[in-house]
Amino acid sequence: MIRNTFCTLEGIGEKLERRLWEEGVLTWEDFRSADQLLGFSPEKKKLFDERLSIDAMQLEACNAEYFNMRIKRREHWRLFDFFKDNTVYLDIETNGLPPGSGGYATVVGLYDGYDYKCFIKGENLNAANLNREFEKYKCIVTFYGAVFDIPFLLRTFDGLKLNVPHYDLCFASRRLRMKGGLKKLEVDFGIERDESVVGLGGYEAVKLWESARRGSHEALDLLVKYNKQDTVNLRQLGTILYERLRQATGIEEYLSCGVA
Repeated sequence: MIRNTFCTLEGIGEKLERRLWEEGVLTWEDFRSADQLLGFSPEKKKLFDERLSIDAMQLEACNAEYFNMRIKRREHWRLFDFFKDNTVYLDIETNGLPPGSGGYATVVGLYDGYDYKCFIKGENLNAANLNREFEKYKCIVTFYGAVFDIPFLLRTFDGLKLNVPHYDLCFASRRLRMKGGLKKLEVDFGIERDESVVGLGGYEAVKLWESARRGSHEALDLLVKYNKQDTVNLRQLGTILYERLRQATGIEEYLSCGVA
């Protein structure tokens, strides 16, 4: 999807982007190879050609940090397909308090599409370990993480580096006019949970941590299992929402009809 994207260029919105697709300009290369385009002065065309050349070069180099700054956050979903093999799915649990008022992360779960890794307060949860993991990836996927998970981690771990594109499934679903949180969407799309954590939510996660602090290994095991389910299920949901967002742009109808 990213190579079909023009709304990242100054002055081009989704309507003008679709008009370009209608005219057979479906990719960055199509744009750059056109001698002239209706509505674009030679000067602006040259400027955009240069910008897209840089974008293409940075994409070829898989420079995720470049696109994190280059593209508006609401359009980061367009990078998901390109970086999907280097994406990490993130979900955190906390003690229920806000940063600055005694709040801290109790569990941070990371899933790369194959393996789930769990970082636990008092065991292996620290900035160095998190940075060591995050530097492996080109994209982060969360649910409401742009508002909660990421700001929480940045405020409670000094030196944490999160400079790659962030695909937030909460805002992706809202953009598609879907209602409900993660667990509601899982039900809507038939994404199943382990029976042992069905019905658990954020409040129960805080209570499980309190029990774990008092020495309950069973409570800690259940908290980790709950976090794992939240984290792992992001992958399936992220793929579904990406495909729906892509379809909503209208690009598929032009590609399938061979407009170019």
